[in-house]
Amino acid sequence: MEPQTSVRTSLQLGIYKIIDPVVKLLIKVGLTPNAVTSIGFILNVGVAAIFIIGAEDGNRGDFTYVGWAGALILFAGLFDMLDGQVARLGNMKSVFGALYDSVLDRYSELIMFLGICYYLVAHHYFLSSIFAFIALIGSMMVSYVRARAEGLGVDSKGGLMQRPERVITIGVCAIACGVASSYLGGDYKLYIPGIKWHVFETMSIFTFPITILAVLTNLTAFKRLVNAKKALSDREE
Repeated sequence: MEPQTSVRTSLQLGIYKIIDPVVKLLIKVGLTPNAVTSIGFILNVGVAAIFIIGAEDGNRGDFTYVGWAGALILFAGLFDMLDGQVARLGNMKSVFGALYDSVLDRYSELIMFLGICYYLVAHHYFLSSIFAFIALIGSMMVSYVRARAEGLGVDSKGGLMQRPERVITIGVCAIACGVASSYLGGDYKLYIPGIKWHVFETMSIFTFPITILAVLTNLTAFKRLVNAKKALSDREE
């Protein structure tokens, strides 16, 4: 097991210990794993709605909407973990449930990025909107490569930017952007003497990590592709 995978597994187990009481409560009130998955999807629709409302009603320097969207992203992401635990602890695992969870996860991420891109384009962050779209492509390919590899009978997991990491990165940075705007101001810009263009602005707290995400998600997809190729080659020998 790779050190990165080991650390990730340890963190997951620690989080499970914290959320298990909530999981047991959900089971007690009669929520099924599919219902929990559906709630997570609906919350992500809410995330997109916040970004779109912020694009239509907010000003370019008002990042309140970004901050609230980030908080909802993290809350919705919690349901990604809850549905699996509800299935395990409630002994409600099913093949369709796994498919349903995977499909709605993809829809959730697509809808979230739709809201982000809409917001960025509406407020004229055109370059950042392109990177957000590239991040979306990478996010989908990370999942697709794994699914396609598993369809061929090999595992292709791992990488730096799996779904939990993507959700946490976007959610935390959106919240940080919203909070920072209260102190720095929405129009804050940092210039370096001799350079015409600013090198940092308040929105960079949100858009710069998305740019990194655009790179790392696609690298993760490529790494999974290489791992799948190696596994298939080993199987054919």
